Amino acid sequence: YMFHNARALIESGSGPYFYLPKLEHHLEARLWNDVFVSAQELLGIPRGTIRATVLIETLPAAFQMDEILYELREHSAGLNAGRWDYIFSLIKNLRDDPNAVLPDRSQVTMTVPFMRAYTELMVKTCHRRGAHAIGGMSAFIPSRRDEAANAIAMTKVREDKQREANDGCDGTWVAHPDLVPLATSVFDEVLGDRPNQISRQRPDVAVDAAAIQTVVVPGGTITESGIRTNVDVAIRYLASWLSGNGAAAIHGLMEDAATAEISRSQIWQWIRHGAKTDDGAAITADRIRLVADDVMSTIESDLGGTVEPAVLKQARNLFEQVSLGADFPDFLTIPAYELIR
Repeated sequence: YMFHNARALIESGSGPYFYLPKLEHHLEARLWNDVFVSAQELLGIPRGTIRATVLIETLPAAFQMDEILYELREHSAGLNAGRWDYIFSLIKNLRDDPNAVLPDRSQVTMTVPFMRAYTELMVKTCHRRGAHAIGGMSAFIPSRRDEAANAIAMTKVREDKQREANDGCDGTWVAHPDLVPLATSVFDEVLGDRPNQISRQRPDVAVDAAAIQTVVVPGGTITESGIRTNVDVAIRYLASWLSGNGAAAIHGLMEDAATAEISRSQIWQWIRHGAKTDDGAAITADRIRLVADDVMSTIESDLGGTVEPAVLKQARNLFEQVSLGADFPDFLTIPAYELIR
């Protein structure tokens, strides 16, 4: 990419820009910085031309934001709040803690205490070091066919972007080009003529390790609907992934590997700790299989014309493998790759 595009991008007034996902340690950031330095030297491009945004989307990275920014100081474009992978990372790292069992995914919003702590700490850390803090991606996507669904999505995204702008973020990500004008207008309302909010140092933010690791959702519950959503989304996403699509619009939301990881990880976590739904019924592997039997009929009806029956069967089996097994696979894509080789 650098060899073929860097000079053309620079000459056009842009540059070679990257984002770095899944980092867990500042030494990974150091490695990327070394890669950037080497690439620039080999191509005769001025050092510091490359710019990279790091996604803070793992629990370990939340404790090393200062160090990550320092390691990439010559090339940093800031930090981004990768909310969906971050929630997955919380479940993954705290999966054996019975006090860290999360409720329905829909209840784990950006306004719950531990998610507020993580994002506000990111803004404060970035601004103290003169870097940009970038808001995360809302999963809601607009609809050009359903006005009512579109209105709901726009309202949800507007609320999300208003929260980010008011918290001090300097920009944000969106999941669809139709959302760019909305996000731009929200940030313009808060920033006015300013290019960023780095001057907002957020001295009011005081976040400690306990605030980040205490994953409690006040009033949170696990519901039958939440279980069904997780099973449905995980199987649909896996069917999409096995068909060659890494992101899929499912029920008005943009689902990617991160949200599918949350869905299957929650089920594993609920079974592991003997969680119960709000009606007092235990969540067991047998119960999940019955739910999967039920949702498969709808999935087959919805996707039967676009996804091969054999792929749907593979998706169902893979879902059970990564959700109901005794061991917790680090990533669902690892066994998934074995099916497409």
